[in-house]
Amino acid sequence: MAESNALPLVLLAEQFAKLPGIGMKSAQRLAYYVMSMTDEDASAFAAAITNAHKSVHLCSVCQNFTDKPKCPICADPRRDHTTVCVVEDPKDIAAFERTKEYKGVYHVLHGLLSPMDNISPDKLKIKELLARIEPENVKEVIMATNPTVNGEATAIYISRLLKPLGVKVTRLAFGLPVGGVLEYADEVTLYKALENRNEI
Repeated sequence: MAESNALPLVLLAEQFAKLPGIGMKSAQRLAYYVMSMTDEDASAFAAAITNAHKSVHLCSVCQNFTDKPKCPICADPRRDHTTVCVVEDPKDIAAFERTKEYKGVYHVLHGLLSPMDNISPDKLKIKELLARIEPENVKEVIMATNPTVNGEATAIYISRLLKPLGVKVTRLAFGLPVGGVLEYADEVTLYKALENRNEI
């Protein structure tokens, strides 16, 4: 921000700029917006951030964010606890829940294997996943990591750990989206669509 701006406003914009997907221009707009808020709204905004940071922690079972010992999904006896969907990030759970089709439970890795970024297996929530298999009588683990190099590597690594335990390990099918047009599909998408074709 320009040097003519008050220092607290500059510092506020710098904090907003630390958020993912927020550049300095967007951060400045957010900072100016905060200045237009009432004292009551600004205090509530700051309190919500502080409260979330202090009270939200990882679920003792699936490693999702929660403010209870167990998240609502893990605590729900109506869910199928023998089927575990493994995701990279807590926000991926929200995407699955929007479908209203999946009735199993989840496990959040909080990242993917990435030697380039120095992310090794011990930095992910893999041992917590393995610890769930026997107590929860897990029958199937669905690897729902993204179809990237790191996502595929993570899925393969975990599947090799799970198979000796007698667990069925499956991978999400990737391919053409509903309503997609073939000529606009990239090679990897078409390959996955062919590879994961179903009998009709």
